[in-house]
Amino acid sequence: MTTLTNGSTPPDLSGRNLSLRRSFADKGATLAIALCVLVAALPLALVAYEVIARGASSWSLAWFIDEIPRNYRTAGPGMGPAIVGTLLITGMAALISIPIGVLGAVYLNEYGKNKPLAKFIRTMADVMTGVPSIMMGLFIYVGYVTVIDDRTGFAGALALACLMLPIVIRSTEEMLRLVPDELRQASAGLGARKWRTVMGVVLPAASSGITSGSLLAVARAAGETAPIIVTVGLTYIYKPDLFDGANTTLAAQIFRNASQPFAASQDRAWGAALTLIAIVFLFTIVSRVIAARFAIDKR
Repeated sequence: MTTLTNGSTPPDLSGRNLSLRRSFADKGATLAIALCVLVAALPLALVAYEVIARGASSWSLAWFIDEIPRNYRTAGPGMGPAIVGTLLITGMAALISIPIGVLGAVYLNEYGKNKPLAKFIRTMADVMTGVPSIMMGLFIYVGYVTVIDDRTGFAGALALACLMLPIVIRSTEEMLRLVPDELRQASAGLGARKWRTVMGVVLPAASSGITSGSLLAVARAAGETAPIIVTVGLTYIYKPDLFDGANTTLAAQIFRNASQPFAASQDRAWGAALTLIAIVFLFTIVSRVIAARFAIDKR
């Protein structure tokens, strides 16, 4: 047997022993990762099961088209105004925040980089990400609702847009950083201007990640309750005009009905929760399909 200069025996580096060690380490790591995934997914699965089990019984055609009962004791379906309000208010918030957030991220990553203004915007975006949602609601209430002297759906959209904006900015910037510089250089080599490179190459290449970040912001905004109650108010009828008085959303109806001691209102709260999850899930699937369709293959 070979010995080292210090008299010790060298470790056995034969192929068989290395193979066994690597196989054992690989299986151990795989098992640990699987257990971590299971622990993380178990609470989500339990929540999903509870919402589906309690909320599915409320679903019917009338649930999606009827107006909301004014009496919390009254049993029966009807969440149409809240569904329409959620789609309109969240859609308006996305229409406001996503273009501004994407353009802001383009400036930070493609133009501003480490300039003082870019650093300031990043800092403020990080600060806004951690601000409680009620603060956004109070900000819009003081700056907009008190000025027009009325709670409206558009005020709620502004509050949700303020919540969505920092998430869109930071997630989009991170996705733009992942775009290989070779794509930018190839576009510049063909004579394209910088803005053309950004619009025609960089943004499409990062579209999948940008869509995911935007949907994360939309999912957070759709489930917010405090800013909606402060800025939008509450109604039980259809209000398709966001500038015409109080409105309502599924999140607000979940809060109102779940806080009541009556079985009928609590059943409506579970049904509204399931509806909200279904809407977010549906839009996530649609956005993934669209992003995959228009994304550039970077291979």
